[in-house]
Parts: sequence; structure tokens; C-alpha cells
Amino acid sequence: MSRREDKEAAVRRLLDTPHPPVPGDLARRAAERGARRAHRARRIRRALWFLGAVAVLAFTAWASVARPWEVPPAETTPPLEGW
Repeated sequence: MSRREDKEAAVRRLLDTPHPPVPGDLARRAAERGARRAHRARRIRRALWFLGAVAVLAFTAWASVARPWEVPPAETTPPLEGW
């Protein structure tokens, strides 16, 4: 027997055995678990959007006070007077 035939025989043996019984409330439990997962994902998504908005507001407040786009005054050379 080749390796492929061994695998096919193993699969046939698995498929020929009786299938295990499925719990009657399996669909209900799966639906509850899916609903919990969806609610959790929604909460996480909302929290991340909120944190992103807070970060944008904090950056805007900092930028309006610090004005990082302006050139800082030159402190290394003395002022030019008397020309």
C-alpha cells in the first residue's frame, strides 16, 4: 500500500464509524456566543474611536499652544545692532 492509500483508508474508517451525538442546545449556545463576541467587538471598536478622538483633541490643543510650525527665535547669535 502506498502512503496515499493508507490515508484514504484511514479517512474511510473515520467516516464509517457512527457520528457522535450533537447536543440539542448547540445552536442556541453558538448564537449566544456569537452575540457576546459581536457586542464585545462593538464595545472595543467604540472605545478605540473614543480614544482616537481624544488623542486628536489633545494634539490639537497642544499644537495650538506650542505652535511647533513656527521657527524658534535664534538664541545662538547676539542681536545685530548699530549697522
